[in-house]
Amino acid sequence: MLYKNHTAVILVNVGTPDSPTVKGVRRFLTQFLNDPRVITLPPLLRFLLVNTIIIPFRKRKSTKLYQQLWTTKGSPIAVYGKQLIRKLQTKQIADTEFYFAMRYGNPNLKEILEEIQLKKYNSIVILPLFPQYASSTTGTIAEFVLNHVKHWTIIPNLQLITHFFEQNSFIEALSKKIKEENRGHYEHIIFSFHGLPISHITKENKVCKNNDCLCQKKFPNDGFNCYKASCYETARLLAKKLELPESKYTVSFQSRLSKNWLQPFTEDIILENTKKGIKRLMIVAPAFVADCLETTIELGIEYKELFLEYGGTDFKLVDCLNDDNYWVDSIIKIIGKNT
Repeated sequence: MLYKNHTAVILVNVGTPDSPTVKGVRRFLTQFLNDPRVITLPPLLRFLLVNTIIIPFRKRKSTKLYQQLWTTKGSPIAVYGKQLIRKLQTKQIADTEFYFAMRYGNPNLKEILEEIQLKKYNSIVILPLFPQYASSTTGTIAEFVLNHVKHWTIIPNLQLITHFFEQNSFIEALSKKIKEENRGHYEHIIFSFHGLPISHITKENKVCKNNDCLCQKKFPNDGFNCYKASCYETARLLAKKLELPESKYTVSFQSRLSKNWLQPFTEDIILENTKKGIKRLMIVAPAFVADCLETTIELGIEYKELFLEYGGTDFKLVDCLNDDNYWVDSIIKIIGKNT
């Protein structure tokens, strides 16, 4: 069947191992960490660092973490991604078909693009499932797609949605999720975003100087392509929707690999809250739209243990949007506004 007047919408997430085994995790890490947009080192140095040091020492520990994360249906990112597509398809949007792909792993983005090429769609919309733009996430997806389709004889109309953190439908969907968890019960909220090396930020936005810049207080005119500025603006928009005063929330960054990453670090903010006598803490991960290792394990288990160890009594991690119905509606609105 040919879809010459139809649009293909591809939702793309970062990826996941096919199985929580050493072999599966090693294959995933090899694809992920050898991407020059993820580890921005000269090729030879990156190859040696990743393949002779990081993966050999990290694969078994990572495998144990993925085994904790895995459900009876599989990896949450893959499970929710497929369920999300099924729900979107039921909306029966005229002349639109939805696909789900992974940048690394399966369902494979290359294979999805090849399927779409055979069906000869008139338009393709790429929606990386990252609310804030970063070179190591949305950037690598964009590069991969462009490098692949440039070899096609007929290149259809191509639309890339680079960010959606500022879209009211996304803020509304995440706010509803937060409100469902009895937000008023908690004394403080931490908006924890995935960290990035400071070097990534200064490459994206020359105005940024380490961890000190105005984007923490006000969103700059050119902030849409700055990950850090986008994170702070996401938090401000959520706080406004939740009627949350500045004193009741903090922005932080998790998953750091060194001190030269975006600060403040989430674990430090958690400890600061315990020192202030905060007993009931809520944590939200607005850089993620599906439960994963960084949310379920890092925030939901490791940081919860830290909070309770230092005197906290009630710790709540708000689940990601996953396949919630209002997230489905939000995606439709985001696509509609960008096409």
